[in-house]
Amino acid sequence: MENTLIIIDGNSIINRAFYALPNMSNEAGLNTNAIFGFTRMMFKIIEEYKPTHMSVAFDKKAPTFRHREYADYKAGRKKMPDELAEQLQPLKDLLDKFNINRLELEGYEADDIIGTISKLGEENDFKVYIVTGDKDAIQLASHKTTTLITKKGVADVEEYDYDSVLERYEMTPTQFIDLKGLMGDKSDNIPGVPGVGEKTGIKLLKQYSSIENLIEHTDELKGSIKKKIEENKDLAIMSKRLATIIRDVPIDVKLDDLKYGDYNKDEVLDKFKEFGFTSLISKLLDLDGGESTVKQEIDINIEHLDNVEEFAKKAEENNKVIIDVIGREGNILDKRILYVFLSLDGENIYYVNEDELDKISNILSNFEIKKHGYDLKEDYILLKPYGIELNSMDFDITIAEYLIDSKSSTSYECSAIAMKYLTRQIKSKEDLLGKGAKAKKFEQIGFKELSTYVGDILNTVAYVYPKMEERLKETEMDGLFYHVEMPLVEVLGSMEYIGMKVDKDQLNELKDKFTKIISELESEIYEMAGESFNINSPKQLGVILFEKLGLPVIKKTKTGYSTNAEVLEKLRDKHEIIDKITEYRQIVKLNSTYVEGLLNIINPKTGRIHSSFNQTITTTGRISSTEPNMQNIPVKTEMGRDIRKVFVAAEGCKLVDADYSQVELRVLAHMSGDENMIDAFKHGEDIHAKTASQIFDVDINDVTSKQRIEAKAINFGIIYGKTDFGLSQDLNIPVAKAKAYIESYFYKYPKIKEFMDDAVEKATQTGYATTILNRRRYIPEINASNFIVRNQGKRFAMNAPIQGSAADIIKVAMVNVYNKLKENNMKSKLILQVHDELIVEATEDELELAEKIVKEEMENAQVMDVHLDVDLNTGNSWYETK
Repeated sequence: MENTLIIIDGNSIINRAFYALPNMSNEAGLNTNAIFGFTRMMFKIIEEYKPTHMSVAFDKKAPTFRHREYADYKAGRKKMPDELAEQLQPLKDLLDKFNINRLELEGYEADDIIGTISKLGEENDFKVYIVTGDKDAIQLASHKTTTLITKKGVADVEEYDYDSVLERYEMTPTQFIDLKGLMGDKSDNIPGVPGVGEKTGIKLLKQYSSIENLIEHTDELKGSIKKKIEENKDLAIMSKRLATIIRDVPIDVKLDDLKYGDYNKDEVLDKFKEFGFTSLISKLLDLDGGESTVKQEIDINIEHLDNVEEFAKKAEENNKVIIDVIGREGNILDKRILYVFLSLDGENIYYVNEDELDKISNILSNFEIKKHGYDLKEDYILLKPYGIELNSMDFDITIAEYLIDSKSSTSYECSAIAMKYLTRQIKSKEDLLGKGAKAKKFEQIGFKELSTYVGDILNTVAYVYPKMEERLKETEMDGLFYHVEMPLVEVLGSMEYIGMKVDKDQLNELKDKFTKIISELESEIYEMAGESFNINSPKQLGVILFEKLGLPVIKKTKTGYSTNAEVLEKLRDKHEIIDKITEYRQIVKLNSTYVEGLLNIINPKTGRIHSSFNQTITTTGRISSTEPNMQNIPVKTEMGRDIRKVFVAAEGCKLVDADYSQVELRVLAHMSGDENMIDAFKHGEDIHAKTASQIFDVDINDVTSKQRIEAKAINFGIIYGKTDFGLSQDLNIPVAKAKAYIESYFYKYPKIKEFMDDAVEKATQTGYATTILNRRRYIPEINASNFIVRNQGKRFAMNAPIQGSAADIIKVAMVNVYNKLKENNMKSKLILQVHDELIVEATEDELELAEKIVKEEMENAQVMDVHLDVDLNTGNSWYETK
């Protein structure tokens, strides 16, 4: 077997990873994005190039021989960000767990160590690969050494060996040193020859081969280039020396020290868990080399459920059953179950086919038997068309993990949960089915493979349940989990299954209306521009606005002029075409996203849309929805509001729409205990007018509409932790004035200031913020060394208790409204939740009772110092209720 040596430029790769990936951090608040990126890249390199030997070279902080020769070497280079610097030692600790050799030497750069070790490898007939983001290392490419230059962050690499360098650049690798000597290097502050760029440098070297030979033949040069070389020959020679990677560093290392593969995977796993790298654990276990005690296959017995009575009796004695329902793709209302899998212990798994569901329906609907599982909402929905209610859904590991770690970057996939809690590798849904256009469906998977996949899920549920329950109790979120989040699974499943009726004729009318307006706007824009062009092309629009019409350039991008909404807003008073373009964009989006989008997803059997409600997406605790996103149905413009006309009540029904009035401000008043704000709400005062009265020091009856608007912006700005700069942008006022407003606000509402300060202090100490119901939002940003990131964390700390508590309250209200309608055996159903708003589709004979239930349950969802007020309206469409 050929010996293969991989040498990684540690500083270069971790630096590129840091800037390529978004912020990541573990529970302790350590930034981890650079370590994650480095490790992911290293796995890819190991997998592709299969090293027998490995080393990672790092720079030392001390000056090198280059600094001694040229004092300004690397002068002006930015200091490494603290968020990156803090990741260097943890990365080195991780490499030590991998038993990967690390090299660094005072007085020399990582490049020099790499050059020395690669030479040692070549001399011993090794195949050598150098991994770096620095093209300087191309000079080390040879017939035995390939330099891998990372691109697109650290995801891909370009290979450079001797022949490919010669082919691409018509230069040998070592001539790159001469090129850098001529053109210099801004990043390293190597001067080069002033006025000589890459193109000229390559031309000269193709003719004279080296700087030394070029200097000897300066008499053959002409014009300015001759003068530049003659006047700067010493600078060129020095620059070449600075650019030359040393290949004889006095470092005591033997190739046997660099052997790769002898490490303990369990020790690396512990590090991955510490860093929160759940998604990388399966890749680690797939790597060749390294010892591990991780069990990748477990003993599970899977058989058909023959004795249902005996199983039902044991389930009742056990008080719980673990369940997973597997279905075909198809209409949400169709009967499409393939199998139902059941287990009492996670080791003995039983299944029934679709035509045997009636045999187990009593087990599934039995309130005394608690149901545990993974993504129970999907199981609930699949059973609905068969008239089977999945009652007592008690523990869903996805929901539990969402509460335990609401900022997870690795999703709440069962495979990730198994790895995190059990260090067990099981297939993910993507592993089983594939992804993209070629993804298979459950019905296309053989029973043996499918049942093994499901068996692993049920086994995981059984074994993570006690661990997760203990964690929920430790964090005091067990009450939130059992009394709010788990009951909500049924509520959301019911809402998805019922859906909301859409008036297709109304949609088609809107489509015609919007199409006509779009066409008219196009004509007007073309007339103003003096020509036809693609309005949707930022490039073409930029040429019209900034070159043809001569409007001032606000912002440039890599591809040309920016024409985003922010830019257009700043150009509004410069030309009448701007308002037309803004209106055009709004209507095009309304038409494509909401009109055409909705037409494509109306259920052909019901004439309703069945949005998916997501319980585990947002870090704040809010519910989100997709296909369509009901939270984003526009309300700010009249044409946007027209979209709501298409959402209608079924025949013989009305829509009851109930909306919390200023719930977040009421939560703020309660949580802060501020008497002034509590008093305003208790007396039914207009809170924005009251705030205006307080901060502008005028009688509440004399508050102007402008003052009220500004006070409203301040009220909501405070909730979201707005700075004086942010408020100044919102109100288009000077920063000093915005600062004065905020100071006046806190002077009049002193306990709110105290509450905000306490929230920041608590989050700084604990790393998280909590809501009324003890929901935690982890905020690692609050302890960041970067000022901007830290301030962002402070805003999260101020906002999370308020927005999260409002989310808790609406969830409690949803559960209570749903249960009350069910208790009264009503045909009226809860069908939609949007932020602080609930919609019930009520039959006309139940309308009065439905209104009473919705209002009472929402107003009594949470006992606070401030009453929860609800605005309730009824109509034939969502539009009519607003």
